Amino acid sequence: MSTTALGLLASTAPVLAAAEEALATHQIVLTSSMIGVVCVAAASAVGMMRQRARAEATIIRLSADNAGLKAQAERAEALLDGEDQLILAWSQPGEPPLILGSLGPAAGAPKARAEFLAFGAWLEPTCAADLDRDTEALRERGTPFDLELATRSGTFISATGRIAGGRPFVRFADLTGERLRHAELTERHRRLIGDVEATRALFEAMPMPVWLRGLDGSLGWVNRAYTEAVDARDAGQVRDQALELLDTAGRKAIRQARETALAVDLRLPVVVSGRRRTYDVVDVASAHGEAGIAIDVTDLEQTQAELRRTIDFHARTLDQLATAVAIFGADKRLQFYNAAFRGLFGLDAVFLESSPDDGTVLDQMRAARKLPEQADWRSFKRDLHAAYQALEAKEHWWHLPDGQTLRVIANPHPQGGVTYIYENVTEKLELEKRHNAVVRVQGETLDHLSEGVVVFGSDGRLRLWNPAFVSLWRLDEKTLGLKPHITDVVERLAFVHDDRATWNRLKLAVTGLADNRDRLSGTMERRDGTVLEYSAVPLPDGATLVTFVNVTDTVNVERALVEKNEALEEADHIKTDFVGLVSYELRSPLTNIVGFTHLLADPRTGPLNDKQRDYTGHIMSSSQALMAIVDDILDLATIDAGIMRLQVGDVDVAATVAAAIEGVKDRLAANHLTLATDIAPDIGHVVADEKRIRQVLFNLLSNAVSFSMEGGTVTAAARRDDEALVLTVADEGVGIPEEQLKSVFERFYTRRQGPHRGGAGLGLSIVKSFVELHGGTVEIASHEGRGTTVICRLPLRAADTGEDVAAVPLAGE
Repeated sequence: MSTTALGLLASTAPVLAAAEEALATHQIVLTSSMIGVVCVAAASAVGMMRQRARAEATIIRLSADNAGLKAQAERAEALLDGEDQLILAWSQPGEPPLILGSLGPAAGAPKARAEFLAFGAWLEPTCAADLDRDTEALRERGTPFDLELATRSGTFISATGRIAGGRPFVRFADLTGERLRHAELTERHRRLIGDVEATRALFEAMPMPVWLRGLDGSLGWVNRAYTEAVDARDAGQVRDQALELLDTAGRKAIRQARETALAVDLRLPVVVSGRRRTYDVVDVASAHGEAGIAIDVTDLEQTQAELRRTIDFHARTLDQLATAVAIFGADKRLQFYNAAFRGLFGLDAVFLESSPDDGTVLDQMRAARKLPEQADWRSFKRDLHAAYQALEAKEHWWHLPDGQTLRVIANPHPQGGVTYIYENVTEKLELEKRHNAVVRVQGETLDHLSEGVVVFGSDGRLRLWNPAFVSLWRLDEKTLGLKPHITDVVERLAFVHDDRATWNRLKLAVTGLADNRDRLSGTMERRDGTVLEYSAVPLPDGATLVTFVNVTDTVNVERALVEKNEALEEADHIKTDFVGLVSYELRSPLTNIVGFTHLLADPRTGPLNDKQRDYTGHIMSSSQALMAIVDDILDLATIDAGIMRLQVGDVDVAATVAAAIEGVKDRLAANHLTLATDIAPDIGHVVADEKRIRQVLFNLLSNAVSFSMEGGTVTAAARRDDEALVLTVADEGVGIPEEQLKSVFERFYTRRQGPHRGGAGLGLSIVKSFVELHGGTVEIASHEGRGTTVICRLPLRAADTGEDVAAVPLAGE
């Protein structure tokens, strides 16, 4: 063993001795610990056994308590279920509530938890909102509440919120008895309040005046439209000042109408803002007052009136149409027809006014043979009635058994019904046939006319001409066949007649664009002496017809006649002037002769012997006769000059006839004639010129006396006949030959018949002139050897001649 090893062994020996000593000590401690542990375990086991016994006893006691509580909870739940109530209880904030019990099926509450808690799904919206609000206040602040809730099914439940044991709960229960009735009344009241508020809000926003009255008739509430209608500041002013919209007459009419009905509907005039308007007033009375509304129907009334006028105008217009029109409604019944429809088909007005249906009307037409003959009548009616379902108008052609042809248009209405238009085209078809025949005849006629005829279209180009035009102007038909413009045609015509002004007028008449195209006519004289009358006539289609007539011979004859007529007129003027001059020149010396003769015949001038007195008598009678002739000539000259004026006034016919008879009494006595008068008792008065009527009668009586046989009778009669005065003078004289009756009214016509010599021939001419100036007529009837009768018919009221009366042409002039 080496030294090192020995040294190491020597150094470790104390250490080993210490380790052995420590090991012995550890074994002692370990043994003591084991003994202590065993003692503790034994003590713990004993304690645990005791604790277990106590725990088992506690468990047994708790089990008994739990069973009791469970039974109690089951009894409480059974009690809740039996009373139809439900409780929501919250344990901790944020935790879902505990639901105990249930509500009956009448409440309409859902069974599922989530659906029940969604209150808005099964409660009325306002009730659900109230419940959510009060439940939140209960959970946050402990505020209790009692609510009566309406469900969507129409039932009512109560909800009571309280705090119990520091925890909130809500109890839901069905309402019964008085509480149910109270809830129903409360809900009804709430709804009525809501309805009233909504209704008032609606009325307030309405543009029509609305008002409410109390039992005493005073205004209780009005809307804004009412306030504006009566020019009030607000509703308070309306109530305080009792501003009425309706006038006294309108309110009285409402009271009278309410005697038979509580609800009154009247159309009344109302003055609003100074303007007269028309309102439909509805006023309803109840046990609590009155309510009214006024609806402005002014525009509606005006529109309806305008519509009625339009409908009436259209109806009158349709009734004046020659085209038959019948309107059937959607029910296929006749609503309107015009007179042409009734006349075309010969239908009775009473039948048409009964609004028959379409089929019945067709049957009546068929019975009257006013429809085309049909092999299949049902198919014909079905095809015609298809217009009621059609979208467009249908056209039919009816060829009636009586030879008429109708064009029938069935026009459907968008709202239902059909308008039938029956156009009688019989004449139209016939006219078309005649037109075609006339066109052919006119073509042949134009070709054989001696007048040159040419037609220019609206574009100014030649459209039609006849051979006479070509021959008259020496034109080439090939050139005309190219249908040249009027400018080219005029250039060719100017070679024969170079009158640029005339041709320019013709070109303007053909090509002018004026709205009013006037007819142009004139005469042209060519260099070769030919005289042509031309005429440009505008045609309806815009074309122009130009004609050229060779009037050379006519012009030459006319010129000769004009020269002769001028000579005759000059001779007539000379004759008239001569007659007037002679008449006026004779009147002055005649006046002197008559005056001096009166002086000579007056005994105060000096005594005359018998022969001198006889001479002065002849001078006087001759002068007066000549004076009468001169006066007649002057009257005729005045009539010819157109300056004769009637002095119209009230005329006593009987007195006038007597005055005229007084003027011929001497001649009647000298010729031993008898005068018979026949004046109607009711002859009365007329409006005429008394002087001229007396002159007419005097001339007729003088004429009758002149041609009467000695011892004969002259008759004067006057009567009224058909609003006219009839004056008749008849004699039993020599009469007038029939061939001379047409000449007796001519001036200066006189006749000598046997011993009877006519006068100056002015009497009957004067009679005719004066009668016709009054607007009357003269008739004469005579038989040779049996006498003459002259009848004058005068109107009872002659024209007032405040102006000059034109001369009436006499027979023979």
